[in-house]
Amino acid sequence: MVLIAVLVTAVLAGIVTWAQAGNIQRDLTTAAQAALADAGLAQGHVSFDGRDATLSGFPPDQALRALEVVQHVDGVRAAQLQGDVTPVAPGPAPTPVPSTTAPATSSPPPTTSATAPPPPTDKAGVQAEIDRMLAETPITFVPDTARLTPEGEQAARAVAVALAKSPDTFRYRVTGHAAQGPGSESAALQLSRDRARAVVRILTTSGLAAKRVTYRGLGDTRPATGGEEDRRVEITVV
Repeated sequence: MVLIAVLVTAVLAGIVTWAQAGNIQRDLTTAAQAALADAGLAQGHVSFDGRDATLSGFPPDQALRALEVVQHVDGVRAAQLQGDVTPVAPGPAPTPVPSTTAPATSSPPPTTSATAPPPPTDKAGVQAEIDRMLAETPITFVPDTARLTPEGEQAARAVAVALAKSPDTFRYRVTGHAAQGPGSESAALQLSRDRARAVVRILTTSGLAAKRVTYRGLGDTRPATGGEEDRRVEITVV
């Protein structure tokens, strides 16, 4: 009799869990569809596996915007796209105004080329370029939040443009960190994950395909030098 009671309890618990998961998926689907409709992006389809969303059927020029809308729906843990995406290209460079001043001498023009070197195409070269950009302009956050500073957001968008030009076979991992403080380890871990996720949103809305990037948080387990440098993210070619 005890064994039968245990089995019945387990079955009932499983049914309740399954029903709750189904309710969560239905609620998230309804909320995501409503958010997409409000944004004028009702041409595609969104489905959920638990709290993870998959978007399909959106026009390439609307896919990134639809991904961003769904990622901001309350309760959504992660979102990915299926299908083509039109990258967000940087604006054209301004046309230089020709000078009307006559040259001082008749010396021939210099032979050095002003063309920028091509972006690296090997893993080590791409990683070195990422490290250089983050060392010059780190991706920074407001203390105790996952909100990027204006300088941090600008740095993330610059990195996104560089990564979008890398080989399509390359994948990237964004790792978030938090500074050590009086809070709990779980709070620091959640904050670091939120920071990494915030950077991923910037990358995927600035030209990098969502399927090429993942994220994780390490909390305050790997401090840099203390203070400002601990509130950071790292981007690794994987």
